[in-house]
Amino acid sequence: MPPPSEPDEILCRRAAGGDKGAFRLLVETHERRLRAFLRQLAGPDLGDELAQETFIKAWQSLAAFRGESKFSSWLCAIGWRLFVDQKRRQRSESRKREAAAELAETVAQPSAGDRVDLARALALLEPVERAALVLCEGHGWSHGEAAQILRIPLGTLKSHVRRAKLKCRENLK
Repeated sequence: MPPPSEPDEILCRRAAGGDKGAFRLLVETHERRLRAFLRQLAGPDLGDELAQETFIKAWQSLAAFRGESKFSSWLCAIGWRLFVDQKRRQRSESRKREAAAELAETVAQPSAGDRVDLARALALLEPVERAALVLCEGHGWSHGEAAQILRIPLGTLKSHVRRAKLKCRENLK
């Protein structure tokens, strides 16, 4: 879909004023990237559910969006916090294994052995390491943007990315 004719800042102001059409354009512009990010973290079903929750939360919180970051970064940050909250609710070890299996199913395609191996390597990472790696290496966010999304210091984000790369390399051997 081509980008909307108005920049995100204007659409955000209009949507904060109750303009559902402006918010619809924001959703259409950013939905695909947000869903891909959340699906890689949580698997297809939970990822889609978190994306829907993210847009609901964004609609409810638009007046609080100050434009200090990109709208897309703000959305990913909301999605990340929803994901972390969900993980806190799933403390049992069996739930963690299920999420890892869903992630492997999301990324893996039967005819793509390398992608299956990568999905398994990603599934073995801690959630924050996986999120940092997916944001920076998989979705092209800068380290600074990813640190904002995950609400962690830049140095910590860089450490997570480095550690995640090392673990993936080790797991792929």
